[in-house]
Amino acid sequence: MRAALIREVGGVPEPAEVAAPAGETIEVLAAPINPIDLSVSRGILATGHPDLPYVPGCEAVGRTADGRTVWLFGGSLGRTADGAIAERAAVGDAKAIEVPEGVDPALAAALGIAGLAGWLPLAWRAPLAGGETVLVLGATGSVGLVAVQAARLLGAARVVAAGRSDAGLERAAECGADATIRLDEAGDLVAAFREAFDGVGPSYVFDPLWGEPAAAAVRAAAPRATIVNLGQSAGATSELASADVRFKNLSLLGHTNFAVPEDELAEHYRRLVGHAVAGEIRLDVERVPLADVADAWRRQSEGAGTKLVVVP
Repeated sequence: MRAALIREVGGVPEPAEVAAPAGETIEVLAAPINPIDLSVSRGILATGHPDLPYVPGCEAVGRTADGRTVWLFGGSLGRTADGAIAERAAVGDAKAIEVPEGVDPALAAALGIAGLAGWLPLAWRAPLAGGETVLVLGATGSVGLVAVQAARLLGAARVVAAGRSDAGLERAAECGADATIRLDEAGDLVAAFREAFDGVGPSYVFDPLWGEPAAAAVRAAAPRATIVNLGQSAGATSELASADVRFKNLSLLGHTNFAVPEDELAEHYRRLVGHAVAGEIRLDVERVPLADVADAWRRQSEGAGTKLVVVP
């Protein structure tokens, strides 16, 4: 079968002929390229990487032998075993969650890892009760864009989008952000974050960045604010002062889709897909043929500005 193949650590996948996977498989209809796939390829994920050469891809939407369409995610898929950017993918120990009938496979795939990373922190990990003032860091990526819309849907009183792309921030404003902050032009981030919330600071911070932006958000946050971290694209470490956390009684939480129980994952995936089908959550999806996977991989590493989904 045809598949993307990574031959060395840090390498870029190229289309290749490989042996079809053994055991139960799905016919892959759409397989996104995600930041986690790049991390696996570079050998920087805690779980390492599959034996070289390997097929990347930690998720896919595909068709089962009995004709069902499922979202395949989790387990060793794409992390310690061959992944899903291929014509077929092994189910193995991954979760196979049924996709609602009639949903475009590329959209259904884009709403998996990326969509749920934007949705679950606000809807499940630390659910909004309504009335919160929400700062979305990294709002110009697919995850952040979903988070902006999720916060609005779930009852936030004010949503501020922060990122490094003018085009991305314009898109966030179109999707419901009340205000935007250009992270690399704001100067004093603490002051900028406070001013965006009438000098009080946000009561909820959605953080896929960590690094300096997270530290600034902690300092700017309102008393008893909640901060949920789900990534480290601005740095693996962040310098936080104990006083900034404890004297304001902040709640600092972590989130990863991989730790969500399967029943919760399935329920929220279907809920999110429903919002997308209804037009309540928008996500820019670009379909990429397998022949162009190398170029798409490089674009993902540079920040594509859209959700890249390989259609084998």
